[in-house]
Parts: sequence; structure tokens; C-alpha cells
Amino acid sequence: MMLKNLSYKLVTLFVLSQTSFADAPRPWQMNLQDPATPIMEGIINFHNHIMIFLTAIVVFVAWLMARAVILFDESVTIKPIKFTHSTPLEVVWTIVPAFILLIIAIPSFALLYSMDELIDPTITLKAIGHQWY
Repeated sequence: MMLKNLSYKLVTLFVLSQTSFADAPRPWQMNLQDPATPIMEGIINFHNHIMIFLTAIVVFVAWLMARAVILFDESVTIKPIKFTHSTPLEVVWTIVPAFILLIIAIPSFALLYSMDELIDPTITLKAIGHQWY
């Protein structure tokens, strides 16, 4: 009887401990779940890498739009500026996004090729389902 009671306490302790919920989603969780494989660690690192660029681009575009709304008001600028071409500007806004995509693509390819490697499993599980039984 005492052994049975002790086993219940140990199981309850294990189930209610934080380590048993390390890989489960939590309510209002903002991050990804804890990784169990090196591939998932790479995916999380790649996600964090992308979020840096995404945040910088969103802040920059929001700043440009706010600046355009504030500075190009009719009460501030009565006579519109005739601005049609700027070759250096067009080169910059073509090269900068291409460079950003290149910086994003290099870790992306490394992660993609690392996912292609197959590791011999230590156990294989075969599940068979019969639909019409």
C-alpha cells in the first residue's frame, strides 16, 4: 500500500513539474516550442534572423510613410515638386533589396540542405489502420 501511494506521488510530481511541459504549447505563448532536434534549433535561429530584417523593414517603411504624410501636406507645400527620374535612387532601391534577399537566402539554403540529410532511426514504428472495420 505504501509503495502504491509513493508511486502515485512520484507520478503526480513528474506530471506537474515544469520539465514535463517543456515541449508542450502554453496559453498565450509567443515563442516557438522548445526544440528537440538540431534541425528545429536551426529553424528557430533562422526565424530570429528573419525577424531582425522584418522589424527593420517595417520600421523604415513606417518612417517613410509618416514622413511623406507629414511633409507633403498641401498646407506645407503649395507648389508640387516635379520629380520624375533619379538613376542613383533607382539603383539603390534595386540593389538594397537584392542584397537583403541574399543575406536571408544563405542561411536558408544551409538549413534546407541540413534538412535533406537522413539519419538512421533507432526505432521504426509501423501503424496500420483499417477503415471499414
